[in-house]
Amino acid sequence: MPSKINYFLGIFLSIVIFIFNKPLLAINNPNLLPEEKTPVIDLAKTLSPIQKKSLEEDLNELEIESGWKIKYLSQFESAPGIAIKDYWDLDDTSLLIIADPRGGNLLNFNVGEAYFSFMPRLFWVELQTRFGNQYYVKEHGEDGAVLDAINSVKVCLNRGGCKVVPGLSKEQYIWTLCTSILGGLIAGFSAAPKKEGQIISIGFLALLLPLWGMLFGIFGLAPIITRSNEILPLLKNGLAFAAAGIAGYIFSQTIFSKYEQPKNS
Repeated sequence: MPSKINYFLGIFLSIVIFIFNKPLLAINNPNLLPEEKTPVIDLAKTLSPIQKKSLEEDLNELEIESGWKIKYLSQFESAPGIAIKDYWDLDDTSLLIIADPRGGNLLNFNVGEAYFSFMPRLFWVELQTRFGNQYYVKEHGEDGAVLDAINSVKVCLNRGGCKVVPGLSKEQYIWTLCTSILGGLIAGFSAAPKKEGQIISIGFLALLLPLWGMLFGIFGLAPIITRSNEILPLLKNGLAFAAAGIAGYIFSQTIFSKYEQPKNS
């Protein structure tokens, strides 16, 4: 439970930081910049030499083919600061991804205005909280967090834009599963017969449709549909909803039968 609280607290703090702050580039230390132009400056050594070379090739190819500029900077004890802006000619089509392991969240973004037409501000908040949080970094490593975040941006650029970050994280799926189960319980409970000779209480089921429909449809299925093309999570949530519905139906009948017994005796 404490880890879940910390996770959601981290999301809230990241939203506040992202909206009201920009990455701190107040210092100016051009001596840290390499003479040759490269889209990857890995001062904190978050990537292996092979990963660094592969990422450089990918980002250079992306810029040549599409015009979108993605630059990656990792820093630890020292940082180039504002010198990076002239070095990379950062403009509205530039995305600067900064990795700094000293903070609570590994990732930070300096997003060019042109990106917001394809990916709204909440996209970048979700991107930061999903891949930069300490639990994801611990599980996948700093290199995995960085590369996964960059790949998500590239996927969205190839799609012509995204409203949400592609893919479904473990925390998000657990949330959708829980809401599907809760929606099923409410639906099953409301569908249980309330009168003698009744099999399904259609009226009560319809009355609570906004509640269980929202839990199952909006919170249980929509996040999966918008973030992933996988069928298995949808099937799992559908089965969980049905099973919970049957359980709620049986439990409701048991309760009502207990109250009716004294009347019949």
